[in-house]
Amino acid sequence: MTLILKLVLAPLLVVGSTLAGRRWGDRVAGTLVAFPIVAGPILLIATLQHGTEFGARAASASLFGLVSLAVFAVSFAYLGRRYGWLPSLLLSWNATLAADVVLMPFAAGPYAGLAVVMAGVWTAHRLVTRIDSGEVRTGGVPAPWWDLPGRAAATGLLVLTVTGISAAVGPAVTGMLAPFPIATGVVAAFVLGGQGPAATIRTMAGVIRGLTGFAAFCFLLAILLGPFGVAGAFTAAVAGTLAVHLACRAVPVRRVPTTAPQGPART
Repeated sequence: MTLILKLVLAPLLVVGSTLAGRRWGDRVAGTLVAFPIVAGPILLIATLQHGTEFGARAASASLFGLVSLAVFAVSFAYLGRRYGWLPSLLLSWNATLAADVVLMPFAAGPYAGLAVVMAGVWTAHRLVTRIDSGEVRTGGVPAPWWDLPGRAAATGLLVLTVTGISAAVGPAVTGMLAPFPIATGVVAAFVLGGQGPAATIRTMAGVIRGLTGFAAFCFLLAILLGPFGVAGAFTAAVAGTLAVHLACRAVPVRRVPTTAPQGPART
């Protein structure tokens, strides 16, 4: 059962969110990819493999991993204004790993983690929305045939890797790595390459807004896995995520564009 979950659940969620994002636009794509569509299955599998205490500690550490994911979104939004998708992606992944290393010693309980990630989300959203010019570019380059299979394969590889090493590295490292931006990175790269920096900034803003629901998911898992067990905690966490996302969508997006010119993306 756990092998099936590793190979099927997260890749299917990534493909579904990708198709929905293509249907409803950049901000929706960014928000959907910030759902725990990869970290959720990783935490579920780790909990099934190692027990609810392990899962709760991993979920608590994932809150700090979300700060690193916000670092990725900000880095990619800014780098994409000057560079092509590949250097932007590699540099942003390095920034994410550096943030993981810095935050790892401070990864503590879920309440501290929730406070830290909320502060990080607010800061990251301010940094990205200030460079959103509101420019709209229609069309773009159609995604190649291997786009969806590539996303599914990359997601499956991350799930297999993190859950495979979870026993050796422990819940803290497992939790920090669970939100690593594989799916987000693929989405960001395709948006930058096909639609340009303006659409990329909007997508990364959507990712950051989506982290509030992601944080609710991890927080609820961390505090509920012990008393409620796997089924109850994951059900409550998914419901909490949806509730927070709906509340966030009701809040209008404030954009504070910068006056600095945006250069074209270069490969």
